[in-house]
Amino acid sequence: MLALLPSLVNGFDPAMVHAATSNVSLIERLIAGAKDGESVRIPPGTYEGRFTLNRSIRLVGEGTVTIRSDEGESTVAITAKGAALEGIRVVHDAKDKNAAVYVAADEVKLESLEISTKGYGILLRKANRVEIGKSQVRSLDDANASGSNRKTVKRNGIDLFDSHQNIITGNTVSNMNDGIYLESSNGNVVSGNAIDHSRYGVHCMFTKQTVVKDNHGYANVTGAMIMGVNDAVVTGNRFAKQSENVNSQGLLLFDVHTSRVEGNLVEGNRVGLYIEQSTDNLLQNNQVLRNFTGIQLLDAENNRFTNNDFIGNVIEAEATGSKNNQLTGSKNNQLTGNYWDAYRGIDSDGDGASNTAYAINPFFQQLTSETPAYQLFFRSPGMLFLESLFETNRNEWASDAMPLMKPAMTESDGSDAAGTDLGLFTAGACLLLVSSWIILQFGGRRR
Repeated sequence: MLALLPSLVNGFDPAMVHAATSNVSLIERLIAGAKDGESVRIPPGTYEGRFTLNRSIRLVGEGTVTIRSDEGESTVAITAKGAALEGIRVVHDAKDKNAAVYVAADEVKLESLEISTKGYGILLRKANRVEIGKSQVRSLDDANASGSNRKTVKRNGIDLFDSHQNIITGNTVSNMNDGIYLESSNGNVVSGNAIDHSRYGVHCMFTKQTVVKDNHGYANVTGAMIMGVNDAVVTGNRFAKQSENVNSQGLLLFDVHTSRVEGNLVEGNRVGLYIEQSTDNLLQNNQVLRNFTGIQLLDAENNRFTNNDFIGNVIEAEATGSKNNQLTGSKNNQLTGNYWDAYRGIDSDGDGASNTAYAINPFFQQLTSETPAYQLFFRSPGMLFLESLFETNRNEWASDAMPLMKPAMTESDGSDAAGTDLGLFTAGACLLLVSSWIILQFGGRRR
């Protein structure tokens, strides 16, 4: 058997294929027989059991390679600095707190993995400068189960703790608890990932200098939850259709400071931008489209909002927990130079900004908070007329000092789509009113 190891390292012996389909002992022998720095190929097949990659080698699946385990430990554990795992399918079929792939070493590379798990997908613990790319993580929970048969406790797709300067890029995470979770981990880059049908798409807790860039979150509870964070950069992300939960937001900032939120698209969420107990942040060049509430603030101070587009939102802006319910003034938030599709200003000097401030009328917000059914009349002619008559405490309304006359992001077609959706919504509201009147009239006559 020892004589076969050189050929196994460089390729595989056909006589060994049958053994390779039964357990991971062949993989363990491949690892033991390799030298540090070598690339070792695993022959095609399904391997039952778990193993530890404890050598600094590149372990690559040749053809279709599946590692499957239902044991109460992580299916693949990586403990060697500089090790790599590529092109392998890992099935972790144990309902526990372990992972399909567990990494406890620096400078590890995970690439083109296909992970199905009932626990965690990928766990990093005190692992630095790791690269995770082009991999898929999804829950192994029964898709057809329902009620008491469906597993309710899910783990995170990619989970980091006390792990720094890692790069997580180009991955897909679906149907997990949190898609990508970072805690007490600094200097990480999370870019170009797609997360759907999870709780938080990207979840940052107590991190510094984190970059969340060009990710796409769809149909999660919240697209990105940034909490207890300093000096983060959140840019170029798209968070859409986070709307089916009462706590759904496109992008949520809680206890975030001195960070930059720029060039993101939040569309069709219950709340587009939610900002609480956060200070000294810059939010610019974001597109906030067709959300129920465009931007919501709670106890936030000294933040600057500029060059953002607010288009097709039912409630454009809402601030609570601050004196006079303002976005500007007592809390020193600067709201200036943004585009609001509901406002038609006057640009007498041709600089692209209105010479009159836009005071955001809270009438519809207050009305629908007391009677949610009135949301059906969003932007209907009657509602707009009533709103124009409402002038109570106008000096306390949230306002943009210099609203833009045109959308800041002219390359996006969001404004046209918003106008179309808005027209359809208004027409629908009018038809509803007419239908209700006809029903009442004819119903009354029959009686």
